[in-house]
Amino acid sequence: MFSKILNYYKKKKVNNNSTLPNKFTDTLAISAPHLSGVEICKLGREFQEWQKEVFQDEDITTLVNARAEFVDNVLIKLWCQHELDEYQISLVAVGGYGRGELHPYSDVDILLLTQEKIDKELEEKISAFITQLWDVKLDIGQSVRSVKECLKQAVNDVTIATNLMEMRQICGTKALTEQLQPLLHEDVFWTSKKFLIAKRDEQNARHQQYHGASYTLEPNLKANPGGLRDIQTIGWVAKRHFLADSLEELVEHNYLTSNEFFELMECQDYLWRMRFALHCVAGRSENRLLFDHQASVAELLGFGDGGKLAVERMMKRFFRIIGRVSELNKMLLQHFEYAIINDNKYKKVTPIDEDFEIVDGQIKVNNNRVFMRSTKIMEMFLLIAENEEITDLHPDTLRLMRNARRRLVSGLIDYAGCRKTFIKLMKHPRGLGLAFTLMHRHSILAAYLPEWRNIVGQMQFDLFHAYSVDEHSYRLIKNLHRFSQSKYNDEFPLCSKIVQRIRKPELLYIAGIFHDIAKGRGGDHAKLGAVDALNFAKLHQLNNHDGRLISWLVKHHLLMSVTAQRRDISDPEVIKEFAEIIRDETHLDYLYCLTVADMRATNESLWNSWKSNLLQELYFSTKRAFLRGLEKPVDLRAKIRENQQLATELLNKENVDEQAVQKAWRDFKADYFLRYAPEQIAWHTKHIVVHARTKPLVLISPIPYRGGTEVFVFTKDKSNIFYNIVSLLESKQLSIHDAKIITTKNGYTANTFVVLDNHGRPIDDAGRAIMIAEALTKVLSESQCLVKAKPLAKRLEQFNIPTQVSFIKSNAKNRTMVEIVALDHPGLLAKIAQVFQRCEVHIHTAKITTFGEKAEDVFTLSNKNNEALTLEEQDALTIMLCDKTSQPN
Repeated sequence: MFSKILNYYKKKKVNNNSTLPNKFTDTLAISAPHLSGVEICKLGREFQEWQKEVFQDEDITTLVNARAEFVDNVLIKLWCQHELDEYQISLVAVGGYGRGELHPYSDVDILLLTQEKIDKELEEKISAFITQLWDVKLDIGQSVRSVKECLKQAVNDVTIATNLMEMRQICGTKALTEQLQPLLHEDVFWTSKKFLIAKRDEQNARHQQYHGASYTLEPNLKANPGGLRDIQTIGWVAKRHFLADSLEELVEHNYLTSNEFFELMECQDYLWRMRFALHCVAGRSENRLLFDHQASVAELLGFGDGGKLAVERMMKRFFRIIGRVSELNKMLLQHFEYAIINDNKYKKVTPIDEDFEIVDGQIKVNNNRVFMRSTKIMEMFLLIAENEEITDLHPDTLRLMRNARRRLVSGLIDYAGCRKTFIKLMKHPRGLGLAFTLMHRHSILAAYLPEWRNIVGQMQFDLFHAYSVDEHSYRLIKNLHRFSQSKYNDEFPLCSKIVQRIRKPELLYIAGIFHDIAKGRGGDHAKLGAVDALNFAKLHQLNNHDGRLISWLVKHHLLMSVTAQRRDISDPEVIKEFAEIIRDETHLDYLYCLTVADMRATNESLWNSWKSNLLQELYFSTKRAFLRGLEKPVDLRAKIRENQQLATELLNKENVDEQAVQKAWRDFKADYFLRYAPEQIAWHTKHIVVHARTKPLVLISPIPYRGGTEVFVFTKDKSNIFYNIVSLLESKQLSIHDAKIITTKNGYTANTFVVLDNHGRPIDDAGRAIMIAEALTKVLSESQCLVKAKPLAKRLEQFNIPTQVSFIKSNAKNRTMVEIVALDHPGLLAKIAQVFQRCEVHIHTAKITTFGEKAEDVFTLSNKNNEALTLEEQDALTIMLCDKTSQPN
């Protein structure tokens, strides 16, 4: 039966049976009339149109073979037209083209194999031939070498050696190819051992470029871990060691089972279809699945109309495919290493128990029936945690575990022994180290938890979540585990201090597992996940207190992040509300660590000192509220006096005139002294008292404030101030994260903005700070801002985010809070400011938050009478905001 199926795959490879329609073979036949470059270009376009037309229904192997055959025919036709068939020279396909595999815009790699010396006449004909190949729009990679030169180049370059191993003669002098071919099989060329080491190192270096992660927003279908190149690497090593022409020959050599071979072919077919569709959509040779193309590729592959859900379905299957490829690649390369490098001999064997042993650092089963008892799978991972000597799974163990995993008829969680072992693993100091990594990488976590299985490969089509849900959750848990290790104390000192002193860190790890486990189900994933977590705790016989704590953490895992980034945490009422939900320091400690780990695992590029400082400030403010007692409100008058006193002491140290200070402060309302720290008040005052007030005062803090740069503007109150400031700052490639606007009793306004540069860092260039201050002064001195927003980035065109405006209950009776959710695009904040100006709305605070392509901004407002907005004013504001911000210019 297996041989019949193998024959099916063999028939899919390039052979003498043409896969091209007669129209193309007849036109390109050698006996057909001479073709001009224009005619060949036209034929090429017709061929591409034919491929696109049949893509949905045709076997993908047929299509990639067909393009190789079409190019063969073009090259042979032009070869003869240039009369190169009359010379001692051979035209050879190498690389992917040599395998007979070409996607619509793949490079066409060729070797012109010559004798030792070629005369000038032949040299000119070769040059003309290659020039015409470019003229007919073939993306050619060519080399002209003799047999001796080929060998000399290849022995020093594994890439050239690999290309030559896949050589296939197209036309020309066959004797030259026959002379080179057997030399490639000699050890003097590349020994199996040397070749395997070179390809392994090459793969490791390639994986390192992607930080070992397959689950990225815009994966490379070819180079990503688990991509097409990993399948090819298996084939190359097999070709060199066994002289195998195809992967199916590895079955005959007992390195690959029939099921594993079929799995590899299934994975390759899907990746080929994706790459083929990507080429069609991009209209060029493209291996990166960019956001610009994902919706169109998903539609072409039949996942739907190209919307968000279609992309997420496509990516979910893609991520699961590359996970399978990575696992097979790892297992087979390890088998090759033992056979080729170690000659199937072990250097060190350490027995563990009757079922397992450690072989050269890898855990190996002692008999092939170990995993017939499913509990042994979980026990093996506990052994990995207990034995620091273990570095990985032995390939024999991996193969047996894969087979056992596939035989499971229910989740491992159904076995009491597995549940007991899982909790032991969570409690073990090294349980979340290598053991957990291998459980995740080899789908044992999915085999244990059915809910986890549902999120494997679950992608979110946005620019905020950099990883699939399962990969994000795994990274969060690894972050938490890192906090528990003293050698990393300097990275996140507060988190490390907390995790290393809490009595049950395993509760934190379990909360991390469940925090996003309900994504993709519909509904509030935090609430659904909290139910799952509570059921898990009961099933694993955790006490009621621990179960409720885990469930609470899952339910509220976004609370701290949202409060820190979207509320004014300098407001005592905001802290009181937050503290009432948190309830005690234990919940605060756990939630703080979970939040930091979560935010860092979502997208490392978006984590910055600003967010870190916000979370720490919220943590310590809440802790102070607990110490004071939530039933005791902050004495606002005492707070004002304290801030003024501390600011006065700072100003006295700099010899600032005290009478001038008191005079300046009389113009400010009490709100100013509540919303700013003493250091800020002193910094502002020091400059205000000596300011001539003939032009705006612009200050840029030389030291970071909350991890960002503070921009302070003190000027005569007039229209368009907020609009002009945000427009100018955006034009200087600065992102605004926080704003406070204070009006004085004498008609001035104090505006404070916290900004970061486009790398998420404070401004650290004094010269740049001076230039920004001068530009702001100039803009505010003029009647209007002439700064124009940049056009919308192409990758943002893929997202349809209509503006949503919602009003939130405010603690202050004379204030209205509004949340605006919109597509983040250049000039968005300036447009919002312009709308506020036209509606005669005053801004008091702004919390600017960007989640990838989505902006979620919260403003505290009042109307022209310094009162909360009426319902009619809210409706008018909503209409104008939606009109001005929904469609970027």
